[in-house]
Amino acid sequence: MKGILLIILSVLLDPVPAGKAFLEQLQKRDSILIADQLEYGFTLEGVEDGIALALPDWSKLSNDTLALVRNWKTDTLRYDKKARKRDIRASVVLAPFEEGEYLLPPIYALRGAPGTEPDTLVFEPLTMKVTTIQIDTATYTPHDIKGQITYPVTFAEVLPWVLGAIGLVALILLAIYLIRRYSGRSQDEKSKDPPYVVALRGLDRWRGDKYWAPDKQKTFYSGVTDTLKEYMDAEFGVDAPEMTSAELFAALKGREDITPEMFERLKGLFETADFVKFAKMTVPPEENAGVLPTAVKFVTETYQKQLEGEEAPEK
Repeated sequence: MKGILLIILSVLLDPVPAGKAFLEQLQKRDSILIADQLEYGFTLEGVEDGIALALPDWSKLSNDTLALVRNWKTDTLRYDKKARKRDIRASVVLAPFEEGEYLLPPIYALRGAPGTEPDTLVFEPLTMKVTTIQIDTATYTPHDIKGQITYPVTFAEVLPWVLGAIGLVALILLAIYLIRRYSGRSQDEKSKDPPYVVALRGLDRWRGDKYWAPDKQKTFYSGVTDTLKEYMDAEFGVDAPEMTSAELFAALKGREDITPEMFERLKGLFETADFVKFAKMTVPPEENAGVLPTAVKFVTETYQKQLEGEEAPEK
């Protein structure tokens, strides 16, 4: 509405012809093609300091055939310090989306100093012809698709992966150490193992990427989450095996031995498992790689907090 009012006002103020508008392609070639971006605007020379310009709002100009990519932008091309005058360039960026000939709208601009009646400048509109790429079927030779452009990998991009790999190795080594520590016990002793040892031994079954295949992911996620539920049942006294994921995390929310970060990571693991088991979703390898470390870290963190609570001196 603002743009319409400004154009009407410009017409009422006796427009002053100020020359032709310019039309320049941002893609340098000898013809205008569909979806090319073009800069359409005008230049003013010798604009004195203190003179302001008001430009129409062309945001309503966009339609299915001609889109406004960028509204008005002004730049100073040259400034004469002695004369205190500057050359100004103002333009919008347009993009046609249909072949044919376009008569672009004229450009109106108000120019004047504050407190004075402005002049209305009008720039003669231009016509642009938009074509599609013409293929010469007689001489056309197909070419292979060019490969994707590759850029050098920076240290900042590699660092998170290196740190993640170190953390993963540390967690796996800790899990192996805990499992091996109790692996020599007799069957009777194993039945009395603490819940965290039973859980780590159960999670160790799912190591490796052989369970990441799409047809084995349901078994993989079911095995990991069932092991964690049995651990929660034994360690926290929560009837996790009989609960849905929503009921389980409602029961676990607010526990001091589960950090907020671990709570969200574990919740995300169970939500993914539900999608795999019930919606037949296929999970990419990079996400599968984080499942076992998250489960192992949950068991070791909560066990350590339980142990610290038991060793804390009574007041």
